[in-house]
Amino acid sequence: MRRRPHRPVRHPPAHRGPRRARAPLPSRHRFRIAVPLVLLAFVVSVLLIEGYTTRGFTGDQEGHDAGPATGVPREVTAGGPVVDTTGGHLRTHRVPDKTVVLTFDDGPDPLWTPRVRAVLDHHGVPGTFFVTGQQAARHPDALRAVIRSGHEIGVHTFSHRDLTTQSARDVDRELALTQLALAGAGGIHSSLMRMPYSATPSALDAPSWSVARDLGRKGYVLAFIDQDTRDWQRPGARAIADAATPRVPGRGTVVLLHDAGGDRAQTVEALRILIPRLQAQGYRFTTLADVLGTESLSHPVGTRTLWQGRVFVTAVTVSGTAVSVVTALLLVVGTLVLARCVLLLVLARHHARRRPRPGPHPPVTRPVSVVVPAFNEGLCIAKTLRSLAASDHPVEIIVVDDGSEDGTADIAESLSLPAVTVVRRPNGGKPSALNTGALRASHELIVMLDADTVFAPSTVRRLVQPFADPAVGATAGNAKVGNRRHLLGRWQHIEYVMGFNLDRRMYDLLRCLPTIPGAVGAFRAAALRDAGMMSGDTLAEDTDITMALHRAGWEIRYVPDACAWTEAPASLRQLWRQRYRWSYGTMQAAWKHRHAMVERGPAGRFGRLGLPLLAVFQILTPLLAPLIDLLTLYGLVFGDPLRTILAWTGVLAVQAVCAVYAFRLDGERLRSLWALPLQQVVYRQVMYLVLTQACLTAVNGHRLPWQRLKRSGDVLLPPQPSTGEP
Repeated sequence: MRRRPHRPVRHPPAHRGPRRARAPLPSRHRFRIAVPLVLLAFVVSVLLIEGYTTRGFTGDQEGHDAGPATGVPREVTAGGPVVDTTGGHLRTHRVPDKTVVLTFDDGPDPLWTPRVRAVLDHHGVPGTFFVTGQQAARHPDALRAVIRSGHEIGVHTFSHRDLTTQSARDVDRELALTQLALAGAGGIHSSLMRMPYSATPSALDAPSWSVARDLGRKGYVLAFIDQDTRDWQRPGARAIADAATPRVPGRGTVVLLHDAGGDRAQTVEALRILIPRLQAQGYRFTTLADVLGTESLSHPVGTRTLWQGRVFVTAVTVSGTAVSVVTALLLVVGTLVLARCVLLLVLARHHARRRPRPGPHPPVTRPVSVVVPAFNEGLCIAKTLRSLAASDHPVEIIVVDDGSEDGTADIAESLSLPAVTVVRRPNGGKPSALNTGALRASHELIVMLDADTVFAPSTVRRLVQPFADPAVGATAGNAKVGNRRHLLGRWQHIEYVMGFNLDRRMYDLLRCLPTIPGAVGAFRAAALRDAGMMSGDTLAEDTDITMALHRAGWEIRYVPDACAWTEAPASLRQLWRQRYRWSYGTMQAAWKHRHAMVERGPAGRFGRLGLPLLAVFQILTPLLAPLIDLLTLYGLVFGDPLRTILAWTGVLAVQAVCAVYAFRLDGERLRSLWALPLQQVVYRQVMYLVLTQACLTAVNGHRLPWQRLKRSGDVLLPPQPSTGEP
């Protein structure tokens, strides 16, 4: 479909003055550019924050087996579980006899940390919680509750990385982000640390010891363990309690447990068994700071650091919420995409198998008026008129020259084709030109097409056959891309076949077709009058008149074998302009006819079925569809690349199935589908942006001006079969 300017033709001045500086963009244009950029920046930032702060890690249970303890001082391997190398001096500390330090790794967890804390508080026992920065930033309330209860906090890195495999820069980033998370979530910094995947001091190897010394130079006291309960295996609460009981009666010990990373119900129950048992045996419970003989290994942060941390934690919280919303929307759009594909395939198959019901009405053979509005169509008009003159149905051809400056009317007249009338008029826009042609028509049935469109000899005949039923007020033909030799044309060809025409089959069965394409449509003159004729209220006069016909009570049919080949935009710039107008015009028309939703009869059927389908499948789904691509990139970077690629391939496969079936229904060659994967990657993104800009234009309340597309006259009519069909 093609639209031409409403505004009068403006002639260039005879003399050009000095070149003026380019005027700044109007505020409405800045709005339409700035908002998508801001939204994109926000979504990308959210995904980056969420991806880094939630990157999965393997728990301590999957730690690495250390080699021989070569290069590690014997004082360390044979010493206690607390290693202090701060100040350049090596000191190790053992837990005093009859003393137990309960340590919990990988938290805080919003479910299990409060339950662990509740058991400790109930028995008046302190615990030492080695938290990751990720979890602290995501669950600050759980961390604050632990601190308020007086428990000890240690560092377990930000994302639970094996520090022996990280560069010095990566280690510094892990530590800095963890301290930032602690500052924002709990208002503290801690100098107590447990390296991920560490165990007893005797298990240290040379790489681990090298990292440990570096951490000591940074001011960290390192905590290892005496006993690993292996509670992550969930062997049962009693087995965990037994594993935490000192192996040598009366000896002090540091016990490793977990308050996150999975179901910790057995750990919580084990504490209920362990603590009373050890208390009954005369054990006391303490913290690692007490083992070192100091009051605390954490300290409050200053105001500046506190607010930096709060900003960081807030960013993580916002990103987590936003990604949850995005994930929910992804489920919605995924469901909609699959539902649409299934609905299209089922209804299109039913539509293709449907046979016209025999009735009392004879075939339509009476002459038809064909209206061709033309504005500067000198490159196309001759080919269009010759295709119409070759029609196997009697036609009257009315060319309405809408103030062309390129000799379009002269070219039309010079062809000397029979039954062609040229009407010259000042430029008034396409709707006005169509109305002029309809009023000059001599026949009750009026076919309308764009001046860059060519018909097959059988197109008019097939297009008007449904008018044998007096209830039919209009018919929509099958518009195809005529200039598909280049990549952009192939992409549009795929879109026309698998999108527009499959959609029309569905809408035809549901009797709520929203658009009669401007490239190939037919109308009963009485129906046009009932609908108020063509209107310039919107930029999509074809959609506007279709909705008006529904509201006037007329039936509209889709005729898939009435084919027309139209010229599609040959550049991305032209494509952008065309689809921008189409999207905005469709929204204008839907808003204009919104009252159909509360009307009765055929108008109400269209309003309560057609308009919601239009809103869901042509506006909402395309607006949300970019989430598939964004989360695909997110999965490749932060998730499982293989599963992500398989999921995206699955979406593409669903599209391919729809495309193959649509091409089969339309009798098109499948070889054009080689461009489908690239279309999904490149072309689809352009359509997202176009629709987004159109929505912002509607929100901004700006009326989009007409912008005529540049013609090439490159439409090719495919070879027609030698034996025609009735």
